[in-house]
Amino acid sequence: MLYNDKYRNLIDYLKKLDKVVLAFSGGVDSTFLLKAAKEALGDNLKAVTVLSPYIPKWEVEEAKELVKELKVKHQIVEVPIIDEIKHNPEDRCYLCKKAVFSIIQDIAKNEGYNYVIDGTNFDDIGDYRPGLKALGELDIKSPLLECKLTKDEIRSMSKELGLSTWDKPPYACLLTRIPYGDELKVEDFEKIEEAEKYMMSIGFRAVRVRCHGNLARIEVDRKDRKKLLNEKLLDEISANLKKIGFKYISMDLEGYRMGSFNETIKDK
Repeated sequence: MLYNDKYRNLIDYLKKLDKVVLAFSGGVDSTFLLKAAKEALGDNLKAVTVLSPYIPKWEVEEAKELVKELKVKHQIVEVPIIDEIKHNPEDRCYLCKKAVFSIIQDIAKNEGYNYVIDGTNFDDIGDYRPGLKALGELDIKSPLLECKLTKDEIRSMSKELGLSTWDKPPYACLLTRIPYGDELKVEDFEKIEEAEKYMMSIGFRAVRVRCHGNLARIEVDRKDRKKLLNEKLLDEISANLKKIGFKYISMDLEGYRMGSFNETIKDK
């Protein structure tokens, strides 16, 4: 299964790129791509991870450990909240990706790398992802997309490769926890990160804490909703999230779904 046609195609694709910088988040897709790129390119590979107020600190630390395990060169790049996205416009992802990947592209160019690659997979084209437009404009290569690798295939092959991330829950930057049009504030990101870290610590692996000012809207995996509906647990969660800084705590009855704020966009 491991060395199936799609995996061999991915290795061949990467070899043709010769020398690349990988935008590395430490998630399922980028970790799988890092492992494959290391196999294909050896030392002609560098990983770059973004450190920003809207990227959880624990996620950056995990990325550091994964890169160390795979013995790949690594650079952390600090990126502030850029002016263009301060009020969280609907094309926020496009504006952010354009700025961030331009920085990574400059690193690649200055250090003699041929391309910047990212972990966009074949399933991603079916979702609302304005950031893909930015990647196309900058000529960022997406090997997993080009080789038509789906999320399930990536998880399966990651498991065979012995990658600890094979069953890691889906994650996204904390910008996705703020309603479109709201001002982005560092203190809100800090509250969200702490709240989600707490929820994960009590057993909710796939969780989002959406921030509506001083109200937290908790989304857990649909199969975990019954577990959440425990009076004692609800009281504990409410008390802890209020300590973190939220005034009101609510539960989204529909449970976690990817990009729930995209439901507010009338015309995509």
